[in-house]
Amino acid sequence: MKRGNRPELLWGFGLNNREAVKIKNSLGPGFFLRNFSEGSLPGDREMVQEEKPSAAWIPLRVWSELPENRKSAYRELESTQKILIQDEKDNPVDLENVLEEGFLTVVSSPLTSSKVQDAFFRAKEVAGLYGDIYRMTEEIMLERELLSRKTEQLMFLNTLLTNATESLEPADILGRAEKDLELILPIMSLQAVFWQRMPGDDYAEAEIFLKPGMDDEAHSQWLEFMLESASKLGSADVRNYQLARTSPVGEKEGKVLGPREGRVLALPLISRGERFGSLVMLCDKDVRLAKDQVSTINSAVNHLSLALNNALMFRRISTRADRDGLTRVYNRRSFDERLVEELKRHQRHNLNLSLLMVDLDHFKNINDDYGHLAGDMVLERIARIFESTLRSTDFIARYGGEEFVLLLPHTNESQAHMLAERVRSQIEGAEMEYGGTEFKVTASIGVSSMRPGALESEESILHKADKALYAAKNSGRNRVVVSEEENEPLRMI
Repeated sequence: MKRGNRPELLWGFGLNNREAVKIKNSLGPGFFLRNFSEGSLPGDREMVQEEKPSAAWIPLRVWSELPENRKSAYRELESTQKILIQDEKDNPVDLENVLEEGFLTVVSSPLTSSKVQDAFFRAKEVAGLYGDIYRMTEEIMLERELLSRKTEQLMFLNTLLTNATESLEPADILGRAEKDLELILPIMSLQAVFWQRMPGDDYAEAEIFLKPGMDDEAHSQWLEFMLESASKLGSADVRNYQLARTSPVGEKEGKVLGPREGRVLALPLISRGERFGSLVMLCDKDVRLAKDQVSTINSAVNHLSLALNNALMFRRISTRADRDGLTRVYNRRSFDERLVEELKRHQRHNLNLSLLMVDLDHFKNINDDYGHLAGDMVLERIARIFESTLRSTDFIARYGGEEFVLLLPHTNESQAHMLAERVRSQIEGAEMEYGGTEFKVTASIGVSSMRPGALESEESILHKADKALYAAKNSGRNRVVVSEEENEPLRMI
């Protein structure tokens, strides 16, 4: 990161103190950030100096106030990668417009070390790409054919990188990557596996992306291969995994073959020196890779590693914001938002809608008798029971403490009652064990429903379910009570 003993030069355009400090601390002592004030931005004297910064950090508030002639001068700093900083109060900017303005990428405030490092590392990669182009230009007089091939590879990498950064969905990135990689390699299919080591444990959880359209035999072969690849490359046993599908671009004829039907290339995905996944490509058995193909593929995988790691991090952060950290079901904030959406759909399309409010009976005794870790284990088990019992269209959320809410779209009162009884029975029949001691857990459930055409607020359906739950508790617990219409007595079932 240093040239001799001199730190690498960076520019800041009117950065405030918080932004400047965050960038300096995130990149470390190998860099010198020269921060120009808004009233004294780089002029002709700085622009003609031999030493140019490798990156310039420019807030949107500063860039928006610059005259066009100053913007044009800064755009001509081709060796300097320009990074746009968007304030929280700014309207979201269009990525295409950002690229047209000459910026490499945009990062949003508040700045974090992860955002700063990711943006700068991408700038270094692009700078390295420009360096490759320059070196190949010097060789043009000696090897025209080599230059032509290298230029095609660089165009490919640019296309791949652009496509990979257009989405934050891993399935979309993988689908586009398969289409792009077909330009340099006869790929029959592309799959991927990502893993995450569990803190304090020696095992990992994995997410496997398979190409859609394969038969049961190919599916079984790929699943076994991907799990083995994750355990080997991730250096940890995979105990839990989730299956997902890639999103192919365009239609491809022929069935999806298993890994035994061709030559498999399994390339590790690496971010910050750590393996987090593997990109697996199936090619023809007779395919032979030239040296330049190997180099291009490795560069492509490096670019895809960055894009896929960013997508996975974004999804994990989004998931943490929307879900309860212990049970991994949705949290109350997410439920409040979803309830408003479902009520609008209910009223607009005249649909049935039901709600179950579930409270674990005598939960305090579990914490008192066995400890809070036992209580946490119970809550996790109950959440998994909900997931295995309910439909994929139902919405599960932890409402607070030992209370859960289950939102059931397209479900009338009778159906909701049957489902509530099934949930209650599953909980009652579950064998709980902690510290060598077995015990049982029961739950009380309140049910409220809205008929098609009913105009009720979210407070109303919650209030009815809460009243029904209260009645279930007062009636002996471990039972389901269905709420009647307002001002009518509750019916206990």
